Amino acid sequence: MDSISNMIIIMKNGSLAGKEAVFFPYSKIKNAIAECLKKEGYVGSISKKISAKGESASGEKKNQPILEVGLIYMDKKPKITEVERISKQSRRVYFRMKDIHSVRNGSGLLVLSTPKGILSGKEARKEQVGGEALFRIW
Repeated sequence: MDSISNMIIIMKNGSLAGKEAVFFPYSKIKNAIAECLKKEGYVGSISKKISAKGESASGEKKNQPILEVGLIYMDKKPKITEVERISKQSRRVYFRMKDIHSVRNGSGLLVLSTPKGILSGKEARKEQVGGEALFRIW
């Protein structure tokens, strides 16, 4: 299964359910995506932990690193209400710098994997780089 899709769906479902934080297996790319979302104000705290219990509900095994992401709410409404995966394992989508536009008139965020790391659409335009469009979030 696509781990990035799984991550963003867990964040969306967790925020719509009113959870304070969500957990998923740790990887460097998930951490970089979470840092990008934190910089743009879509998530709060990010921490890497080691799961101490046996087999947990989400399938992590004992002593495996997990990523804990704190969710943000504005006036009891979740900051993350919808996500859309653009590039999939079956079909990769690449944007040039000229193709990067605002999402939902500036109320959303485009996340790209660029040669300079995981960047938001605004940062990618500022750095004048394109890359693989991972997902949109609003």
